[in-house]
Amino acid sequence: MKAPILIVDDDSQMRIALREAVKSLGYSADVVESGASALRRLKEKGYSLVITDMKMPGMDGIALIREIRRIAGAIPVLVITGYATVENAVNAMKSGATDYIMKPFSIEILKRAIESVLEGKGFHEEEIITANPEMKRILTIADHLAMSDITVLITGESGTGKELLARYIYRRSKRAHGPFVAVNCAAIPENLLESELFGYEKGAFTGAHETKKGRFELAHGGVLLLDEIGEMPLHLQAKLLRVLQERSIERLGSTRSISIDVRVIATTNRDLPSEIREGRFREDLYYRLNVFPIKLPPLRERPEDIQLLSKRFLERFSREVGKDIRGFSEEAMEILLKRPWRGNVRELENVIQRAVFLCNREVIEPGDLMLEDSIQYPKLGRIREIERELILRTLEETGGNKTLAAKILGVSVRTIRNKLNQYRQEFPYEERISR
Repeated sequence: MKAPILIVDDDSQMRIALREAVKSLGYSADVVESGASALRRLKEKGYSLVITDMKMPGMDGIALIREIRRIAGAIPVLVITGYATVENAVNAMKSGATDYIMKPFSIEILKRAIESVLEGKGFHEEEIITANPEMKRILTIADHLAMSDITVLITGESGTGKELLARYIYRRSKRAHGPFVAVNCAAIPENLLESELFGYEKGAFTGAHETKKGRFELAHGGVLLLDEIGEMPLHLQAKLLRVLQERSIERLGSTRSISIDVRVIATTNRDLPSEIREGRFREDLYYRLNVFPIKLPPLRERPEDIQLLSKRFLERFSREVGKDIRGFSEEAMEILLKRPWRGNVRELENVIQRAVFLCNREVIEPGDLMLEDSIQYPKLGRIREIERELILRTLEETGGNKTLAAKILGVSVRTIRNKLNQYRQEFPYEERISR
C-alpha cells in the first residue's frame, strides 16, 4: 500500500483541492493547516511526500522544510510558491525542497509535479523505474530485505542510485513511520563528523553552547543511512563499530549511555576489501556492515534504462521550464545509448536538463546534448563560444536570476558573475550581456 501524502496549507479551499488531486493519483492524504501540526504528524506517521504552501502564518514553508530535514531526513517536499516569485523557489530549494510549482497552477500541473517528485532520479516511492533484468532482481531482494532489520551494504559507482535504493527499502519497511536520517561521511569535515553522528553535551568543547542530538539519536525508531562509509576516518570506525555492537551511544562530553533503536544501511563507491588490505578500513567493521551486500550495476550495463530514464527526465524538465519537447531524434538517442556514463544516472540527468534548456524544437538533437561525441568543436574558441551561449541562454530562461541559473548549470553564483564581467569586456555591445 502506498504511504499517504501530507498536505500543509492554511487555506481550507486549497487543502480540499490538493487532497482531491492526490486521491486521483491513488494516494491517501492527511491535511493540516500549519507547519507545527505537520511536524507533529511526521513524528507519528510515515509519509511518501509533503506538499506545503510557502506563505503561512507562524511557521512558513522555509522553516517547515528545515525542520522536516532535521526530523524526517530524506522525505521529499513539494513546495507551492507565489506566482513569479523565483527567489522564493530558489530559497526553498536551498533549504531542502525537492521541487516546487508556482501559482497559479492547474490540477494537471500539480499531478505531474507529484509524479515527478516521487519518481525522483529514476526511482519511484513504490517501484524503481527500470527495465533491466538485474535491477529487477535487486528490487525483489530489496522487497524481502525491507521486512527485516538486517544491516545492508549497498555498493556501486557514484550516481547509480545507492541512496535512493536505501530509501526504497526504508519506505517499504515497518520503520517507514519513523525517521530516515542520512549522513554523508565524505561531505562532513573529519573534525565535525563525530559530533554529527553522536551529538554533544553543552560545554563539551568551545562553541558547544547547547546540547545537540547526533544523527543516531535523530534516527531512533527509523533508519540511519551512512552514505560513503568508506570515507570515514579510522578512529571513528572504531567508535562506530562499538555503537553497532552495543546499540547505544555516548554524546561528546558525556559518560551516560543512550540506547538507540536504529536500522543501519551503508553505501560506498569504494572497494572496501582493497581498503582493508591498504589499512584504511577496519575488517571487523566491514563484516558488521556487510551482513547483506547489494551491488548496483552501472548505467552503461543497463541500456534499457538509458532510454527509459532519458524520457522521464525529458518530461520532468520540460514541465519545469514550460516547454513542449516531445522526444529525442534517432541520432541523439543513439549517442545517449553509446555513451559510457561514468557519472551514471546523475550524469544522464544533468545532460538531459541541459539539453532541455538549449532545445527550441520539438525534439532533442545531438547538438543540444553538448557532449564530446555529439558535437564537433576542435578549437578552444568554439568551446568558449558554446559556454557563453549556454550561460546567457540559461539566464534568459530564468529571467536573469543568477542564483537559479547557477543551480541549473551546477556552478557557483560567483562563477556566473565572473563570466558576465568577462563577457562585458569582450562583447561590450551585446545587448544580452549589458542587461
